[in-house]
Amino acid sequence: MTKIEQLAEKIFEKYGNIKRARGPYLYTEKGVRLLDLFQENGRAILGWGGSSAFTMLKNSLNRGFTGSFKTSSFYRLQKSVSELLSGERKVFVYYKKEDAEKVSRDFFGKDAAEYKPWAENLPEVINSDAVIFEPCLPWTEGIFLLAVKAEYAKDVPNEKIPAPLEEAVTRSVYNLISAIQYRSEKDWFIYDQILTKYWLRKGPYLFPKVSESKYEAFADHCLSLGICINPEYKAVSIVPFGADKGALNVLKKNPFEF
Repeated sequence: MTKIEQLAEKIFEKYGNIKRARGPYLYTEKGVRLLDLFQENGRAILGWGGSSAFTMLKNSLNRGFTGSFKTSSFYRLQKSVSELLSGERKVFVYYKKEDAEKVSRDFFGKDAAEYKPWAENLPEVINSDAVIFEPCLPWTEGIFLLAVKAEYAKDVPNEKIPAPLEEAVTRSVYNLISAIQYRSEKDWFIYDQILTKYWLRKGPYLFPKVSESKYEAFADHCLSLGICINPEYKAVSIVPFGADKGALNVLKKNPFEF
């Protein structure tokens, strides 16, 4: 069982099934609202609702875009990623990050940079010849986009995702482009008084200060307080954009000693 699967099991054992998810919150059948700093490893950094992305998914399904025929959805996806990375890109789809990395090395001779919105190295990443991008949309776990500058692109092996999902991912990219314009440091530092005792914050990303040997105990402590953090020590948790300003006070009142 993976750490993420273990987290799901722990939530179920303590709080029951998740009934609803919205913004940075998970609502359980036992009536507890959990504050989500895990955010599906960043896939839900724009919130759990998916906004207009899931509307696009629904509309595509209603149009019957469920067959093996070609649609224009992939070209719109490619256009959105090109806009995100400020230059024309050829986009390839993979179901494993390792496959995207291997194709980048074997076919383009380049190590792909990893795009994470609001990361400190973003200008360098955007200028990279090959970039791996994980859609900021829940329900896309296992989808990785390899975006290669047009001048280097050629036909290489890649996967195909259903047109309705392509439509949803495309809209999520535009939603991210919009969010980049209005989310900034002012939205993340308001929680620093509590968060920085346990994490080093870089933009919206939280890197644990707790030692690896104590990290699982820390994660369990947070969950007991209604705070869900990344179960993986070497991964990052995320500042809960849009959460109540006092949402983390429970951790201040019940500190973890390390």
